[in-house]
Amino acid sequence: MEQSRIDWPSFVLCALILIGASIPLFAYPDASEAALEKLYGFISSEFGVLYLLASVAAIAFLLWLGFSRYGAIRLGDPDESPEFREISWIGMLFCAGVGAGLLYWCATEWAFYYDAPPFGAEPRSVEAQEWASTYGLFHWGFTAWAFYCLPAIAIAYPYYNKKLDILRFSVSCHWFLKGNDHGPLARTIDFLFMIALLGGAASSLGFSTPMIAACLGWLFGIEANDTLEITVVFLCMVLFALSVWLGLKKGIKRLSDINVLLAFGLLLFILVVGPTAFLLKTSLNSVGLMADNFLRMNFWTDPFTDSGFVESWTIFYWAWWIAFAPYIGLFVTRISRGRTIRQVIFGMLVWGSLGSWLFYMIMGNYALSLELAGQVDFTGIMSRVGGSAAIVAMLEQLPLTGVVIGVFSVISIVFAATTYDSASYTLASSATLHLKAGDDPARWHRVFWAFALGLMPVALMLLQGNLRPIQVILLIVSLPILFVGVAMSVALVKSLRADYQANSKPTM
Repeated sequence: MEQSRIDWPSFVLCALILIGASIPLFAYPDASEAALEKLYGFISSEFGVLYLLASVAAIAFLLWLGFSRYGAIRLGDPDESPEFREISWIGMLFCAGVGAGLLYWCATEWAFYYDAPPFGAEPRSVEAQEWASTYGLFHWGFTAWAFYCLPAIAIAYPYYNKKLDILRFSVSCHWFLKGNDHGPLARTIDFLFMIALLGGAASSLGFSTPMIAACLGWLFGIEANDTLEITVVFLCMVLFALSVWLGLKKGIKRLSDINVLLAFGLLLFILVVGPTAFLLKTSLNSVGLMADNFLRMNFWTDPFTDSGFVESWTIFYWAWWIAFAPYIGLFVTRISRGRTIRQVIFGMLVWGSLGSWLFYMIMGNYALSLELAGQVDFTGIMSRVGGSAAIVAMLEQLPLTGVVIGVFSVISIVFAATTYDSASYTLASSATLHLKAGDDPARWHRVFWAFALGLMPVALMLLQGNLRPIQVILLIVSLPILFVGVAMSVALVKSLRADYQANSKPTM
């Protein structure tokens, strides 16, 4: 049965914040962009080191937890079976975790590093080429999924094992709340999560919508302008509202299953018809280079050259994952009943990273190969027109161009849809007073957030000439979540230890 009791204070306050944040972007785009630029510089320079330390701490903590005695604890009853099959579980968490943003960045990210490489490498040199094909794997690998996984475990354990009837981000700090699940502290934590999700979701759609519009413009022979981009946003909203209306198993699960098959089918096609040997050799080289420099990449602060690489890219990505982490944690909680803590940790770290890497290894390296062979002036198109046009130019080089771009468009739209119907589901859960395991928020509630999530991306499109506005929004909304992450980690360990000691005491 669906739970329809709405937490009106959380609902109204979050809706007002969403509207209030969007109005200045619509009304004063130039002034908003200038203010955001200054704010980004301040936060990234003053707090950037915290993001780098948090990334290392998250991976270390999860590895310790997964290999510890607590890793065997099942989320739910001791004899409970997983609710979803392994392939469906992987598909849902992957589609929710990456979205259409992966398709944009896997094809374009290397170009930024090729022209402005890290570690003082010469632009467009062989060393720059190696880093260009490697750094995307680092940014979309273990650290991203560690940030996602931490709140998933911190929420799922108290939710399933303590039989709570609320599914909110504040559940991750259940140990400190001491049963006051609707008090001021809990509401503050949930409010921070909702704002972070709105900012993160808006940013992701802000990246992917121009790409989808460019592909649809090519297919139908129309100009990829603002009108088309807004139409794409509306199309995505309708699709994920429909998915939300159908529910988790009929909607999100089916979309995820279909899209995973389409996406990896497209990657296999590119691998076979593209420069196969180059793609394989470059991919293996990138994995080796990342493995050899993993600690260096994690701890690099660029203190002597001050190139801005760390602030513009690594900190931006860590902020993105942190902003999205509570949402992914809530969604993974909902689909992970019956799995052990160890299964969730290594399932997310391994399968999530491998899935993301395949896109960079094949699609990203294919775009790089076109640039190096002189077949497509990828970086030139990016600088003159934009990344979306460069992606279309890349896809035009493949056989069956119309079919390929059509499939790519469908994958992009469904990725956006599965991300946002998952986001609307968790927003509705957070603004629902009571939600027992297996229950869903009210349908109208989920559909409302599905459409509300499209408001800020449209506003961000007014500032699409610069990535910084999107980056700074992610940085702002992620900063409070960074500190909550420390509290949830402590709460999880305390709760696990207390329960383990209680269960280990001999009975009289």
